[in-house]
Amino acid sequence: MSKFAADAAGSIRISECNKLALTLLLDLDGTLVDTVPDLAAALNRLMAARGFAPFTLAETASMVGDGVAKLVERALAARGAAFDPAAVAAFSADYSTHVASRSVLFPGVAETLRALAAEGWRLAVCTNKPRLATHALLAAVGLAPLFSAVGAGDSFPVRKPDPAHLLATLRAAGGDPARAVMAGDHRNDVLAARGAGVPCVFAAWGYGPPAMAEGAAAVARDFPELGKIVRTLLAADDRPTARAPRD
Repeated sequence: MSKFAADAAGSIRISECNKLALTLLLDLDGTLVDTVPDLAAALNRLMAARGFAPFTLAETASMVGDGVAKLVERALAARGAAFDPAAVAAFSADYSTHVASRSVLFPGVAETLRALAAEGWRLAVCTNKPRLATHALLAAVGLAPLFSAVGAGDSFPVRKPDPAHLLATLRAAGGDPARAVMAGDHRNDVLAARGAGVPCVFAAWGYGPPAMAEGAAAVARDFPELGKIVRTLLAADDRPTARAPRD
């Protein structure tokens, strides 16, 4: 575990008589929102400007999950071009103005999140998407008021799959690793959760292939099922609470 991760984990110190609320950390692209239509549109405008062929929605989806720079790098490599930081800047500027033109919530997301919030769950987003685009998208789809914290790809010194990204987001939400669960559609989500000691539910409706679910505590077929699974994983508050490390 990195020093940043250790600091993030060590800062979450609570007693048995001061239990924190249950927390659900969620990936964004491919888990909460189907963002590929807007990502593909911006990516194809970038490709057209450079004289390259466009990508299909499926091709774009296969490149999503590691942040904007990696998406652009993979797209350029697929067209036989070298990585160009200027291309990342151009894509980011374009995408930020069309972040929710075609993107939509996956079925059952809003209803399930509102039900969990009404039950007292804390909700947080842990995504590799840049902060400005993340907040713009959450506001556009009407989810922003539901979240206690947003840990974006540029919010901290590290990002998924580093568990410190998840732990820092959890700390910002006021949560406890022993009373939290992560949900996402990418191996980065599973790896970050495993490193943080938090169970992960794999979102099978998202962009990651089934093989990425390896190591997850459970697999959900849709968002309403995810809601049922996370309640079961943390049922009856029977998981032990995190304690301060001994000196």
